[in-house]
Amino acid sequence: MLKAKVLLVGPCESGKTVLANFVSESIEGIGSYVPTQGVRILEYEKPNLNGSSKGAACRFELWDCSGDQKFETCWPALMKDSHGVVIVFNPELPSHLKEIEMWYSCFVQQQPLQDSQCLLVAHHKPGHAGDTENLTLASPLNTLKLIHSNLEEDPEDVRMEFVKYFRSIINLLNESRDREEMSIIS
Repeated sequence: MLKAKVLLVGPCESGKTVLANFVSESIEGIGSYVPTQGVRILEYEKPNLNGSSKGAACRFELWDCSGDQKFETCWPALMKDSHGVVIVFNPELPSHLKEIEMWYSCFVQQQPLQDSQCLLVAHHKPGHAGDTENLTLASPLNTLKLIHSNLEEDPEDVRMEFVKYFRSIINLLNESRDREEMSIIS
């Protein structure tokens, strides 16, 4: 079984825990806001994600990372052996638009991960529809895959976008494993 480690990072109070719980189908922590201390790891198993019999099931470790920069000294340990990064932010807060550049630099560029291993999530909190059309992101963020998350209005759209993202991570892992096997053979 393939195992993939995906980090959920971003500013404080952006919705990382809510999304991690939603995607992993966990009911843990539903209720009032409680800041994540350090990291919270959720395991999520998805059968037949890649649509073929090869590696039919995959286990994801979703690392719900605190947005508090007091944990910055832990970031290298969190990043070790990660396969993907989901950067979550609240598009209605201008400070978040600036802060996600730092999260991208630290968690994607310094690893180094490919942009295809990164997903940007503009998470809209309940009761705030927000403007989904006119979101302007600085370079290089404007080249990343961006989805809008509104769990009140479009939960299944959000789930399908995550499935597509996880599928791309699995495809990268399979390609990497195939290359490794070919190098051993030749």
